[in-house]
Amino acid sequence: MAIRNPSQRVGVFVDVQNLYYSARNIYNARVNFNEILKAAVGDRQLLRANAYVVRADMPEEHTFFEALDKAGFQVKMKDLQTFYGGAQKGDWDVGISVDIIKLVSKLDVVVLCTGDGDFVPLIEYLQMSGLLVEVAAFGKSTSSRLKEAVDDFIDLDENTKKYLIPIKGFRIFHRNGNANGNGNGNGAAGGEGGLPKKGLKKS
Repeated sequence: MAIRNPSQRVGVFVDVQNLYYSARNIYNARVNFNEILKAAVGDRQLLRANAYVVRADMPEEHTFFEALDKAGFQVKMKDLQTFYGGAQKGDWDVGISVDIIKLVSKLDVVVLCTGDGDFVPLIEYLQMSGLLVEVAAFGKSTSSRLKEAVDDFIDLDENTKKYLIPIKGFRIFHRNGNANGNGNGNGAAGGEGGLPKKGLKKS
């Protein structure tokens, strides 16, 4: 585990799509982005918190984006691309990497909130540049390569009561065997906006 101290300057970068599909596929629940930000920062100095979303012209997405903003994130958007034949694409891998590299000289710690193994080369570059790199994600859907590469891994599976918001009518089964449900997730940046209907990338 990486050593945390209050003097560390932290940047948090959230791959909203990746966490959304992890929570949805594993627990049929929404993500509590407020709590994830708190866990990522701890008692350290937050310099930047970016949440990367894909705008898909869904009716509920504006409310979701506003909730992320109120939670303390700078919301970065791009439009969902639809190609000939109906194929859709909407990921932020390159954009997230570029934003982090631009901030290397101003940060001590980068916290990536994603389970996507495609970020391993970025992590290795940041570590060679002298930064600590931490990842917060759902362990069940996180790349094993990613877990091995980082200085610290915050497994959101270990406290689903804290990091998940039940979808009305469904129950979340936690590691201790207990269940909770019938929530609606209002006000906790747990909506579903800006997310194309596609599968989860782990790699």
